[in-house]
Amino acid sequence: MSDVGKNVRLTAGDAELTVDPVHGCRIGSLRIGGTELLRQGERYGCFPMVPWCGRTENGLFRNGGELHRLPLNSPPHAIHGTGRDTAWKPARQDEAEAAFFYDLAEPWPYEGRVTQTFELTEDSLTLSLGIETYGDSFPAQGGWHPWFLRNLGGEDVRIGFEADWQEERGENHLPTGRRIDPLPGPWDDCFGMPAGVDVTLTWPEQLELRVRSRDEWVVIYDEQAEAVCVEPQSGPPNGLNTAPRLVTPIEPLEIATTWSWVRL
Repeated sequence: MSDVGKNVRLTAGDAELTVDPVHGCRIGSLRIGGTELLRQGERYGCFPMVPWCGRTENGLFRNGGELHRLPLNSPPHAIHGTGRDTAWKPARQDEAEAAFFYDLAEPWPYEGRVTQTFELTEDSLTLSLGIETYGDSFPAQGGWHPWFLRNLGGEDVRIGFEADWQEERGENHLPTGRRIDPLPGPWDDCFGMPAGVDVTLTWPEQLELRVRSRDEWVVIYDEQAEAVCVEPQSGPPNGLNTAPRLVTPIEPLEIATTWSWVRL
């Protein structure tokens, strides 16, 4: 068992993963053959988005007739959940696997538990999130926000995917509710893939990494110079309002993603 507050290191072959439970249970580092794939510094690694993903409009959402207000941490909206600002507790760990949890608390208005697991192999990483309630049913979302390095020392990364649609983005940076044909980048946009998320990142002559999930939503963000983001999630931005998925006493919300890689 890992000590509370201590970074956790997982290894499999020449793959090395570091998890920081105190700072939102985020991945601090993913190294393949000694090459770091995730940005370091202020906005670094990969953090879980839970119990909502992306922006919630004006920090407001309803559960039936009850209106709730969330802190506006990206005014005028609430963004990316509370899990990334929370210290998580260790549940189990061995050489290549680990699990952590935290109990939902204010400013989230419902009681429950979130669990995140990490499973590392020589050529893949599988991440899983589970959200369960201790009582009342509530809408929720889960997903991940990785900062993949744009450049690993050679050519810039190339992003490859085929989406059925793109969520039209309004001036408030939220989906309008209208689905459009996918547009060329750069993107800070949500795409729909009903057959499951499947996005390939290719660093020519170096590495190809494939991000997959059974869920159908992915946000792709490549407007920054240093990093690109491929964010599988259980619903679109503002989904607490527009596409709510209820966590109930008999049905938790579960989402998983697998990153697999090959050297080129």
